[in-house]
Amino acid sequence: MLHIVFNESEVELLKEVIGLDETLQGDIFHIRDDYAVGPLTDLQTDEGWQARKDWWMHIISFSHYTDKEIHHFDDRETIKQVIKQLEEHPQLELWIWMGQNQHDVCGYFRILNDFRQFQGRIMVLYMNNLPFINDKGQLFYPSWLNEIPPREFVKAKKLARPITLSEFEVDPDEWERLCTENAPVRILEGGKKIVAKEETFYDNEIIRNLSGEWQKAWRLVGNTLHRMKIKTGDVFIEWRIKQLIAEGKIEITGDIEKGWKEFDVRLPSKKTEDASYSQSDAN
Repeated sequence: MLHIVFNESEVELLKEVIGLDETLQGDIFHIRDDYAVGPLTDLQTDEGWQARKDWWMHIISFSHYTDKEIHHFDDRETIKQVIKQLEEHPQLELWIWMGQNQHDVCGYFRILNDFRQFQGRIMVLYMNNLPFINDKGQLFYPSWLNEIPPREFVKAKKLARPITLSEFEVDPDEWERLCTENAPVRILEGGKKIVAKEETFYDNEIIRNLSGEWQKAWRLVGNTLHRMKIKTGDVFIEWRIKQLIAEGKIEITGDIEKGWKEFDVRLPSKKTEDASYSQSDAN
């Protein structure tokens, strides 16, 4: 069999699971992009893909990542590799592993139409409102696959089912809807229902982790990512923090040009807010 996951941590997780259950043995493919954010128009074309790549490079420029840490990829090439194996080995099945989050579900919508010709050989494992046992022996409902202990993953294989002909008809239409809406942010409202949000959707999560006291900017990033209920990546959060700084909604001290560990942040003081309003009135 072949496997597709949507998060890098799940590649190693699935390797560990395969070590516990050799019946799951097979190549693991990683769909790397986060289709829950950013433009989706015309991704089937080189122009549309380049526009999305340009958007990512723009917001990455606000992040802590350096040029050497940025790895370019093309999910279209990954999909071609999977299709090639399915064509060359008719006995192979493809298993798509999904957690209950917008990242995985949007990734699923993105790739599904490419595998329509293999209907009957494409399996899905969607951990949707399913209970598992954590390392402390407690019952919990995971949103992400990497929250599930490997031993529980072995049990999860029983949930694999073929994607139905009806799903191959309906779910690609959902992807077309998302591409037409082309919203900057998409979230999961339950099941496989994805809804559009504005680029400011996560701003309140950031503000909630600020006070009138100074804190390191990198700590704000970490606290926001850890505490937010609807998750997104660090690149997107760091971009929004710098947008909020530019809008005067976050006050800074230190040298922002030297990196995320070189400046502190807090909610604007009343003096700063008054100065901001005065400048606005002058304009």
